[in-house]
Amino acid sequence: MTKSEAAEKKPLWLSIEESILAANPQDLSGDKLEASIQQIAGELDNQGYNVSRHGGNLLQLRWAVGKACKAGKPMLKDFNAAIGAFTLEDVADPFGATTKLLDDIGGTWPELRSPECRPQVVQFVQKTKLDLLIAKAKSLPGDEGIRMLLGEKVASGVILDAMEITDEKLNQVKEAIKQELAERARVAKLLEAVEGKADEEKVKHLLENDVAEELIIEMAKVDPSAIDAAKKAMEEEIKEKQRLAEEEAARKKKEAEGPSLEDISSDDMLAYIESIREIMEFSDVEKEIRTMCEQSSIPKALVDIAVSEPDKLDELEKKAEG
Repeated sequence: MTKSEAAEKKPLWLSIEESILAANPQDLSGDKLEASIQQIAGELDNQGYNVSRHGGNLLQLRWAVGKACKAGKPMLKDFNAAIGAFTLEDVADPFGATTKLLDDIGGTWPELRSPECRPQVVQFVQKTKLDLLIAKAKSLPGDEGIRMLLGEKVASGVILDAMEITDEKLNQVKEAIKQELAERARVAKLLEAVEGKADEEKVKHLLENDVAEELIIEMAKVDPSAIDAAKKAMEEEIKEKQRLAEEEAARKKKEAEGPSLEDISSDDMLAYIESIREIMEFSDVEKEIRTMCEQSSIPKALVDIAVSEPDKLDELEKKAEG
């Protein structure tokens, strides 16, 4: 029989141990022992292994059955129990976890340390780590599970199947992570500009550059109170800038409006009134009069009288003439 795909993926020793684990313990002793060995050998032949007609392989089967009988339990019973007891923290380092596993059960099953078995043991530990990662990922809210698996360098195909998501969703999460990393790089650059400065100054610099508060706390390594202090200082600065701006606007407005009636000299008053009359001969539309007066730098106080009480210009003119 041609060697099957399963046989190519699984070493003979492991298939033997799985067969022993599946067998009825009562059939692996006394008069039933030989028949059970032959039955297991035949089953392994059907799986693509040459056992019943291969002296070395059949001897390996007999030796494994004998060891299980002597220990009073199959090897995989201890192995599976040890694997099942692992937590995610235990398998953070799969190779370290493998060493611990072999230390725990290697006394009873020293063959697991052999060059033939150890690589498969490591694979089991790695798979256990992956299974535990997926289980934790599924328990996390939102996209946190996907992010965790990406952070653990789990293959995209595995993530798609495990989390039951689309390529589009996975790419969205990847892009979000990419943007977050870019933002972190930007913030790191901003922090270089204020290196050695007081916390309040660092925070102010970051806030002015639209950095999120959580990222400020994390990357600038400051207390939330430093953010409150920086915000308060910035509010005071804004108020002062606003006050100065309002004062400047008022000054410019006053300057544009020109002097009050009391501050206009007699000569200037006569000149302004003459200009206004010329303008009013040209137009009687208030908006146009005001625009032309403004262009001629005529004081607003005098323009207001011209458009509301034009007869009063005569009084002002007589007063200016003395």
